[in-house]
Amino acid sequence: MMQVPRILASLVAVCALAAAAAQISRIDPTLLGKATAGDAQSQYQVGMDYLMGKSVPMDDTQAAVWFQKAAEQGHKQAEYQLGVLFHTGQGLPQDDAQAANWFRRAANQGVAEAQLALGQLYDHGQGVPQDYPKAADWYTKAALQGNDEAEFDLGTLNARGLGVPQDFTQAAYFYRKAAQQGNVEAQFNLGLLYDNGQGVAQDYKQAALWYGKAAEQGLARAQFNLGSMYVAGQGVPQDSVEAYKWLFLSAENWIGFRQEQAARARDSVAARLTPAQLEDAKSRIAKWKAAHHQ
Repeated sequence: MMQVPRILASLVAVCALAAAAAQISRIDPTLLGKATAGDAQSQYQVGMDYLMGKSVPMDDTQAAVWFQKAAEQGHKQAEYQLGVLFHTGQGLPQDDAQAANWFRRAANQGVAEAQLALGQLYDHGQGVPQDYPKAADWYTKAALQGNDEAEFDLGTLNARGLGVPQDFTQAAYFYRKAAQQGNVEAQFNLGLLYDNGQGVAQDYKQAALWYGKAAEQGLARAQFNLGSMYVAGQGVPQDSVEAYKWLFLSAENWIGFRQEQAARARDSVAARLTPAQLEDAKSRIAKWKAAHHQ
C-alpha cells in the first residue's frame, strides 16, 4: 500500500511540535507521557484533543501529527481521522489519493465510517478512478454495520442503476433502513418512491408520512411536497391552512428558482384563505419555528 511520504510527515511533525510547545503542557501529563513513549491509543487521544479543542486550543496540524503517529502503528480510528484531514485539507495538504489510502486501511479493519468514505471517493472519482461497483461494495460493508449514510448511498446506487442493476425495490429497502434512523434525505427519497409507486405500491399516505418526517427536520423540498399534498388532499386531508404553513416554510428554506416556485404556490394558497385562516397558518408557522429553534 502507498505510504505517506516520510519527508512530509517529518516536516509537519517538526513545525507542528514547535508551534505547540507552549500548549502541550495543558494535555493530561500521563496521557502525553504514554503518547510520547509510543502508545498508539494515547497518540490517537492526543490527536482528538487537538481536533476537538479539548484541554488545548483547537489545532488541526497538531491533530494530524498525532493521528499519523498512531496510524503508522495501525490504529484504525487514527487511520480514519488522518484520511478525513487529507480529504478536507485540515492540518495537511488536501490530497484525496492519500485520503483514499488511509480510509482503505481503516476500512479493511472494519471501520464503518471509513468504508462509507472510501465508497464515496469511488462514487465520485476523488483520489481514485470512479468505480461504481467498488463504491457499492464499500457502501454495502458499511450498511451491514448499520451506517445510515451508507444505506442511503446504496439506495441511491440501486435507484440509479450505478454499479448494481437498477432495482427500486432494493432502493426502497435501503432508503427505509436509513430513514428509520432519521436520515432526512432517505426519508424524502422513500416518500418519493411511495409517491411515484417505484419499488413499492403507490401509497400517498406513506408518501405524506415520510415527507412529513423530512419536513419536520427542515428539508425544503419535503416541506414543498407535503404542502402540495395538503393542497390536493393526497394522503392527508385537504387542509389549506396546513398547506400554507408548509409552503411558507419551504419558500423560506429554498433558494433560487425553487424558492420562487414555492413562493408562488404559497401565494396561490394564501389567496384562498380567509383572514382568520391566514392568522391560524401564521400561528402554526410560529409554533413550528419555536419548536425547532428557528
